[in-house]
Amino acid sequence: MSTKAVFEGLIFDENDNPVGAAYVGNEATYVVDDDGFLRHIPSEHIDKQILDYLKNQVLENKDLLTDQTAKMLGQEDIFTRAVIENQLEGIDQQMDMLLNIGLSPSNREYLGMIGFRIRINIHGDILEIVQPEAGEGD
Repeated sequence: MSTKAVFEGLIFDENDNPVGAAYVGNEATYVVDDDGFLRHIPSEHIDKQILDYLKNQVLENKDLLTDQTAKMLGQEDIFTRAVIENQLEGIDQQMDMLLNIGLSPSNREYLGMIGFRIRINIHGDILEIVQPEAGEGD
């Protein structure tokens, strides 16, 4: 069971209204207003969908991420590349950790400022994930 609503403040409903977060007992939930009826959807249901999407994006671009990270570090040797690739392959453990500890408020605020947002339906299914796009030449 997720103890945090990882993407609180970044989730919107089908009508682009912000979705709140609340606890039902010890369970974190996202609260969707369905014409006055407040639906409490377990945050883990939504957060896992988002994290799976992000994980797939990382794994699909693993080579590019490895190259760019090694360049940013100024260490493009085979050993540095192996460490970076190992970290990327351990992404499942990192995603599980995020489900338990959540994102810091400053990280969520930053994601919101750069345009990251998620649209869901009243059942908690992802309709759209909007990610900031790199500018030309970035």
